[in-house]
Amino acid sequence: MVGTGIFTSLFGVGFWANVHNFYYYLIVQMLAGMFQSTGWPSVVAVVGNWFGKRKRGLIMGIWNAHTSVGNISGSLIASAMLSYGWGWSFVLPGLLIAFVGLLVFLLLPVSPEAVGADKDEDELNSPDKAGEGVTEPLLTPESDVKQEAVGFIEAWKIPGVAPFALCLFFSKLVAYTFLYWLPFYISHTAIDGKYLSDGTSGNLSTIFDVGGVVGGILAGHVSDRLDARAITAASFISLRGNSRALATVTSIIDGTGSVGAALGPLLTGYISSKSWSAVFTMLMAAALVAGLLLTRLVVAEVAAKIAASRSQGSPTSRAPAAPFDV
Repeated sequence: MVGTGIFTSLFGVGFWANVHNFYYYLIVQMLAGMFQSTGWPSVVAVVGNWFGKRKRGLIMGIWNAHTSVGNISGSLIASAMLSYGWGWSFVLPGLLIAFVGLLVFLLLPVSPEAVGADKDEDELNSPDKAGEGVTEPLLTPESDVKQEAVGFIEAWKIPGVAPFALCLFFSKLVAYTFLYWLPFYISHTAIDGKYLSDGTSGNLSTIFDVGGVVGGILAGHVSDRLDARAITAASFISLRGNSRALATVTSIIDGTGSVGAALGPLLTGYISSKSWSAVFTMLMAAALVAGLLLTRLVVAEVAAKIAASRSQGSPTSRAPAAPFDV
Protein backbone atom coordinates (compact mmCIF):
# COMPACT_ATOMS: atom_id res chain seq x y z
CA MET A 1 0.00 0.00 0.00
CA VAL A 2 2.85 2.38 0.77
CA GLY A 3 4.56 1.56 -2.53
CA THR A 4 1.29 2.02 -4.41
CA GLY A 5 0.78 5.38 -2.74
CA ILE A 6 4.27 6.58 -3.62
CA PHE A 7 4.04 5.74 -7.31
CA THR A 8 0.46 6.98 -7.60
CA SER A 9 1.63 10.30 -6.16
CA LEU A 10 4.58 10.36 -8.57
CA PHE A 11 2.09 10.04 -11.42
CA GLY A 12 0.45 13.26 -10.24
CA VAL A 13 3.78 15.00 -9.66
CA GLY A 14 4.18 14.98 -13.44
CA PHE A 15 1.61 17.80 -13.53
CA TRP A 16 3.79 20.25 -11.60
CA ALA A 17 7.07 18.92 -13.02
CA ASN A 18 5.66 19.51 -16.51
CA VAL A 19 6.53 15.97 -17.57
CA HIS A 20 5.32 15.09 -21.06
CA ASN A 21 7.24 11.85 -21.53
CA PHE A 22 4.94 8.90 -22.22
CA TYR A 23 7.39 6.37 -20.79
CA TYR A 24 7.55 8.19 -17.45
CA TYR A 25 3.83 7.67 -16.90
CA LEU A 26 3.95 4.14 -18.29
CA ILE A 27 6.74 3.03 -15.94
CA VAL A 28 5.22 4.76 -12.90
CA GLN A 29 1.85 3.14 -13.60
CA MET A 30 3.45 -0.29 -14.04
CA LEU A 31 5.32 0.02 -10.73
CA ALA A 32 2.15 1.14 -8.96
CA GLY A 33 0.32 -1.87 -10.39
CA MET A 34 3.12 -4.20 -9.29
CA PHE A 35 2.73 -3.07 -5.68
CA GLN A 36 -1.07 -3.27 -5.91
CA SER A 37 -0.90 -6.89 -7.08
CA THR A 38 0.54 -7.99 -3.72
CA GLY A 39 -2.49 -6.80 -1.79
CA TRP A 40 -5.34 -9.12 -2.72
CA PRO A 41 -3.62 -12.50 -2.11
CA SER A 42 -2.26 -11.31 1.24
CA VAL A 43 -5.56 -9.93 2.48
CA VAL A 44 -7.46 -13.07 1.43
CA ALA A 45 -5.12 -15.10 3.65
CA VAL A 46 -5.59 -12.70 6.59
CA VAL A 47 -9.40 -12.70 6.30
CA GLY A 48 -9.35 -16.50 6.12
CA ASN A 49 -7.29 -16.62 9.33
CA TRP A 50 -9.78 -14.53 11.28
CA PHE A 51 -13.19 -15.81 10.22
CA GLY A 52 -14.71 -19.29 10.29
CA LYS A 53 -17.05 -20.95 7.82
CA ARG A 54 -20.46 -20.11 9.25
CA LYS A 55 -20.63 -16.51 8.00
CA ARG A 56 -17.67 -16.55 5.62
CA GLY A 57 -19.82 -15.80 2.58
CA LEU A 58 -21.25 -12.65 4.16
CA ILE A 59 -17.86 -11.62 5.57
CA MET A 60 -16.15 -12.05 2.20
CA GLY A 61 -19.01 -10.21 0.50
CA ILE A 62 -18.64 -7.24 2.86
CA TRP A 63 -14.85 -7.32 2.57
CA ASN A 64 -14.90 -7.61 -1.23
CA ALA A 65 -17.06 -4.48 -1.39
CA HIS A 66 -13.82 -2.58 -0.76
CA THR A 67 -13.14 -2.69 -4.50
CA SER A 68 -16.33 -0.85 -5.38
CA VAL A 69 -16.07 1.49 -2.38
CA GLY A 70 -12.52 2.35 -3.42
CA ASN A 71 -13.58 2.96 -7.01
CA ILE A 72 -16.38 5.24 -5.83
CA SER A 73 -14.14 7.13 -3.40
CA GLY A 74 -11.35 7.48 -5.95
CA SER A 75 -13.71 8.79 -8.63
CA LEU A 76 -15.29 11.29 -6.25
CA ILE A 77 -11.91 12.52 -4.97
CA ALA A 78 -10.50 12.80 -8.49
CA SER A 79 -13.58 14.70 -9.68
CA ALA A 80 -13.41 17.10 -6.73
CA MET A 81 -9.69 17.77 -7.22
CA LEU A 82 -9.86 18.46 -10.96
CA SER A 83 -10.52 22.16 -10.41
CA TYR A 84 -7.20 22.45 -8.53
CA GLY A 85 -5.21 20.66 -11.24
CA TRP A 86 -5.31 17.03 -12.36
CA GLY A 87 -2.14 16.27 -10.39
CA TRP A 88 -4.08 16.43 -7.13
CA SER A 89 -6.39 13.68 -8.44
CA PHE A 90 -3.42 11.31 -8.08
CA VAL A 91 -1.38 12.84 -5.26
CA LEU A 92 -4.19 13.00 -2.69
CA PRO A 93 -5.37 9.37 -3.15
CA GLY A 94 -1.71 8.29 -3.19
CA LEU A 95 -1.04 9.96 0.15
CA LEU A 96 -4.22 8.47 1.62
CA ILE A 97 -3.38 4.89 0.65
CA ALA A 98 0.20 5.27 1.91
CA PHE A 99 -1.10 6.54 5.27
CA VAL A 100 -3.61 3.70 5.56
CA GLY A 101 -0.85 1.25 4.64
CA LEU A 102 1.19 2.43 7.61
CA LEU A 103 -1.85 2.00 9.88
CA VAL A 104 -2.36 -1.55 8.59
CA PHE A 105 1.30 -2.38 9.16
CA LEU A 106 1.20 -1.10 12.73
CA LEU A 107 -2.25 -2.27 13.84
CA LEU A 108 -3.34 -5.36 11.87
CA PRO A 109 -2.54 -8.77 13.43
CA VAL A 110 -2.35 -11.42 10.71
CA SER A 111 -4.06 -14.11 12.81
CA PRO A 112 -5.84 -14.57 16.17
CA GLU A 113 -2.80 -16.43 17.50
CA ALA A 114 -0.66 -13.32 16.95
CA VAL A 115 -2.59 -11.53 19.71
CA GLY A 116 -3.17 -14.56 21.92
CA ALA A 117 -6.78 -15.12 20.83
CA ASP A 118 -8.37 -18.47 20.06
CA LYS A 119 -9.44 -19.51 16.60
CA ASP A 120 -13.05 -19.00 15.57
CA GLU A 121 -15.24 -21.37 17.60
CA ASP A 122 -17.11 -22.37 14.46
CA GLU A 123 -13.83 -23.33 12.77
CA LEU A 124 -12.69 -25.45 15.71
CA ASN A 125 -15.85 -27.29 16.68
CA SER A 126 -18.03 -27.68 13.62
CA PRO A 127 -17.61 -30.69 11.35
CA ASP A 128 -16.80 -30.18 7.68
CA LYS A 129 -19.81 -29.52 5.48
CA ALA A 130 -20.93 -32.17 3.04
CA GLY A 131 -18.84 -32.24 -0.09
CA GLU A 132 -15.85 -30.40 1.36
CA GLY A 133 -13.61 -33.42 1.66
CA VAL A 134 -14.10 -35.11 -1.67
CA THR A 135 -10.59 -34.56 -2.99
CA GLU A 136 -7.35 -36.16 -1.96
CA PRO A 137 -5.06 -33.70 -0.16
CA LEU A 138 -2.46 -32.31 -2.52
CA LEU A 139 -0.16 -31.29 0.31
CA THR A 140 0.60 -32.83 3.69
CA PRO A 141 -1.25 -30.77 6.32
CA GLU A 142 0.80 -31.85 9.32
CA SER A 143 2.24 -28.91 11.19
CA ASP A 144 5.67 -30.53 11.56
CA VAL A 145 6.22 -30.49 7.80
CA LYS A 146 7.73 -27.34 6.38
CA GLN A 147 5.23 -25.51 4.19
CA GLU A 148 6.21 -25.31 0.55
CA ALA A 149 4.65 -23.23 -2.18
CA VAL A 150 2.80 -25.04 -4.95
CA GLY A 151 4.37 -24.77 -8.40
CA PHE A 152 2.73 -22.60 -11.04
CA ILE A 153 1.71 -25.47 -13.33
CA GLU A 154 0.68 -27.65 -10.38
CA ALA A 155 -1.57 -24.90 -9.08
CA TRP A 156 -3.34 -24.59 -12.44
CA LYS A 157 -4.16 -28.32 -12.30
CA ILE A 158 -6.11 -27.97 -9.04
CA PRO A 159 -9.83 -28.42 -9.83
CA GLY A 160 -11.61 -25.10 -10.06
CA VAL A 161 -8.57 -22.86 -10.47
CA ALA A 162 -8.78 -22.47 -14.27
CA PRO A 163 -12.55 -21.75 -14.42
CA PHE A 164 -12.34 -19.21 -11.59
CA ALA A 165 -9.24 -17.55 -13.08
CA LEU A 166 -10.78 -17.23 -16.55
CA CYS A 167 -14.09 -16.08 -15.06
CA LEU A 168 -12.26 -13.30 -13.21
CA PHE A 169 -10.39 -12.47 -16.44
CA PHE A 170 -13.62 -11.67 -18.28
CA SER A 171 -15.29 -10.12 -15.22
CA LYS A 172 -12.42 -7.69 -14.66
CA LEU A 173 -12.29 -6.96 -18.38
CA VAL A 174 -15.84 -5.65 -18.09
CA ALA A 175 -15.44 -3.93 -14.71
CA TYR A 176 -12.24 -2.06 -15.51
CA THR A 177 -13.47 -1.00 -18.93
CA PHE A 178 -16.37 0.70 -17.18
CA LEU A 179 -14.04 2.12 -14.52
CA TYR A 180 -11.68 3.78 -17.00
CA TRP A 181 -13.96 4.57 -19.94
CA LEU A 182 -17.40 5.26 -18.46
CA PRO A 183 -16.59 8.87 -17.37
CA PHE A 184 -15.19 9.58 -20.85
CA TYR A 185 -18.22 8.03 -22.54
CA ILE A 186 -20.67 10.01 -20.38
CA SER A 187 -18.86 13.32 -20.92
CA HIS A 188 -18.80 12.81 -24.71
CA THR A 189 -22.42 11.67 -25.04
CA ALA A 190 -25.20 14.23 -25.19
CA ILE A 191 -27.86 13.78 -22.50
CA ASP A 192 -31.01 15.75 -23.29
CA GLY A 193 -28.94 17.66 -25.82
CA LYS A 194 -26.30 18.68 -23.26
CA TYR A 195 -22.80 17.43 -22.50
CA LEU A 196 -21.89 16.92 -18.85
CA SER A 197 -18.69 18.27 -17.32
CA ASP A 198 -15.78 15.97 -16.50
CA GLY A 199 -16.48 16.26 -12.78
CA THR A 200 -20.17 15.45 -13.14
CA SER A 201 -19.39 12.55 -15.46
CA GLY A 202 -16.97 11.12 -12.91
CA ASN A 203 -19.55 11.36 -10.15
CA LEU A 204 -22.26 9.79 -12.29
CA SER A 205 -20.02 6.86 -13.24
CA THR A 206 -19.82 5.76 -9.59
CA ILE A 207 -23.38 4.39 -9.80
CA PHE A 208 -21.94 1.34 -11.55
CA ASP A 209 -19.85 0.51 -8.46
CA VAL A 210 -22.78 1.09 -6.09
CA GLY A 211 -24.31 -2.00 -7.68
CA GLY A 212 -21.06 -3.85 -7.00
CA VAL A 213 -21.29 -3.12 -3.27
CA VAL A 214 -24.91 -4.28 -3.01
CA GLY A 215 -24.41 -7.30 -5.25
CA GLY A 216 -21.30 -8.54 -3.47
CA ILE A 217 -22.83 -8.39 0.00
CA LEU A 218 -26.10 -9.95 -1.22
CA ALA A 219 -24.25 -12.78 -2.97
CA GLY A 220 -22.30 -13.56 0.20
CA HIS A 221 -25.47 -13.60 2.29
CA VAL A 222 -27.25 -15.89 -0.17
CA SER A 223 -24.20 -18.18 -0.18
CA ASP A 224 -24.43 -18.53 3.60
CA ARG A 225 -28.19 -19.09 3.63
CA LEU A 226 -28.20 -21.70 0.86
CA ASP A 227 -24.91 -23.26 1.97
CA ALA A 228 -24.09 -23.53 -1.74
CA ARG A 229 -20.34 -23.43 -1.73
CA ALA A 230 -19.39 -27.06 -1.05
CA ILE A 231 -18.02 -27.58 -4.56
CA THR A 232 -15.97 -24.42 -4.32
CA ALA A 233 -14.57 -25.46 -0.96
CA ALA A 234 -13.87 -28.98 -2.19
CA SER A 235 -11.83 -27.60 -5.07
CA PHE A 236 -9.42 -25.94 -2.67
CA ILE A 237 -9.55 -28.37 0.27
CA SER A 238 -6.22 -29.79 -0.89
CA LEU A 239 -4.58 -26.52 0.17
CA ARG A 240 -5.68 -26.79 3.79
CA GLY A 241 -2.85 -26.16 6.22
CA ASN A 242 -0.58 -24.53 3.64
CA SER A 243 -1.01 -20.76 3.42
CA ARG A 244 1.84 -20.43 0.93
CA ALA A 245 0.07 -22.76 -1.49
CA LEU A 246 -3.16 -20.83 -1.01
CA ALA A 247 -1.31 -17.60 -1.79
CA THR A 248 -0.02 -19.13 -5.04
CA VAL A 249 -3.51 -20.12 -6.17
CA THR A 250 -4.94 -16.76 -5.13
CA SER A 251 -2.19 -14.97 -7.03
CA ILE A 252 -2.91 -16.99 -10.17
CA ILE A 253 -6.62 -16.18 -10.06
CA ASP A 254 -6.08 -12.50 -9.29
CA GLY A 255 -3.22 -12.22 -11.79
CA THR A 256 -5.33 -13.69 -14.57
CA GLY A 257 -8.06 -11.22 -13.69
CA SER A 258 -5.55 -8.37 -13.83
CA VAL A 259 -4.64 -9.36 -17.39
CA GLY A 260 -8.29 -8.92 -18.29
CA ALA A 261 -8.35 -5.59 -16.44
CA ALA A 262 -5.47 -4.38 -18.62
CA LEU A 263 -6.78 -5.85 -21.87
CA GLY A 264 -10.35 -4.51 -21.65
CA PRO A 265 -9.53 -0.77 -21.57
CA LEU A 266 -6.82 -1.31 -24.21
CA LEU A 267 -9.24 -2.97 -26.64
CA THR A 268 -11.84 -0.31 -25.91
CA GLY A 269 -9.43 2.38 -27.03
CA TYR A 270 -9.17 0.79 -30.46
CA ILE A 271 -12.77 -0.35 -30.85
CA SER A 272 -14.39 2.90 -29.63
CA SER A 273 -12.73 4.84 -32.45
CA LYS A 274 -14.97 2.92 -34.84
CA SER A 275 -18.13 2.24 -32.86
CA TRP A 276 -19.24 2.41 -29.24
CA SER A 277 -21.91 -0.14 -30.05
CA ALA A 278 -19.13 -2.62 -30.79
CA VAL A 279 -17.61 -1.85 -27.38
CA PHE A 280 -20.84 -2.70 -25.57
CA THR A 281 -21.21 -5.84 -27.65
CA MET A 282 -17.72 -6.88 -26.54
CA LEU A 283 -18.60 -6.21 -22.90
CA MET A 284 -21.84 -8.20 -23.10
CA ALA A 285 -20.02 -11.12 -24.71
CA ALA A 286 -17.32 -11.04 -22.02
CA ALA A 287 -19.93 -11.01 -19.24
CA LEU A 288 -21.71 -13.95 -20.87
CA VAL A 289 -18.50 -15.98 -21.12
CA ALA A 290 -17.70 -15.21 -17.46
CA GLY A 291 -21.05 -16.66 -16.45
CA LEU A 292 -20.74 -19.71 -18.70
CA LEU A 293 -17.36 -20.59 -17.20
CA LEU A 294 -19.08 -21.19 -13.87
CA THR A 295 -21.98 -23.18 -15.33
CA ARG A 296 -20.28 -26.53 -14.80
CA LEU A 297 -19.61 -25.74 -11.14
CA VAL A 298 -23.19 -24.55 -10.66
CA VAL A 299 -24.57 -27.77 -12.19
CA ALA A 300 -22.31 -29.86 -9.95
CA GLU A 301 -23.41 -27.85 -6.91
CA VAL A 302 -27.10 -28.32 -7.70
CA ALA A 303 -26.61 -32.05 -8.36
CA ALA A 304 -24.82 -32.44 -5.02
CA LYS A 305 -27.66 -30.62 -3.25
CA ILE A 306 -30.29 -32.86 -4.87
CA ALA A 307 -28.34 -36.01 -4.02
CA ALA A 308 -27.91 -34.90 -0.40
CA SER A 309 -31.62 -34.10 -0.13
CA ARG A 310 -32.60 -37.53 -1.47
CA SER A 311 -30.21 -39.36 0.84
CA GLN A 312 -31.65 -37.57 3.86
CA GLY A 313 -35.22 -38.34 2.80
CA SER A 314 -34.76 -42.10 2.31
CA PRO A 315 -34.15 -44.34 5.38
CA THR A 316 -30.89 -46.26 5.19
CA SER A 317 -32.02 -49.12 7.34
CA ARG A 318 -35.17 -50.41 8.94
CA ALA A 319 -35.44 -50.78 12.69
CA PRO A 320 -36.11 -54.37 13.87
CA ALA A 321 -39.69 -55.07 14.93
CA ALA A 322 -40.33 -55.35 18.65
CA PRO A 323 -41.28 -58.88 19.82
CA PHE A 324 -44.90 -59.53 20.85
CA ASP A 325 -45.58 -60.67 24.37
CA VAL A 326 -47.82 -63.76 24.47
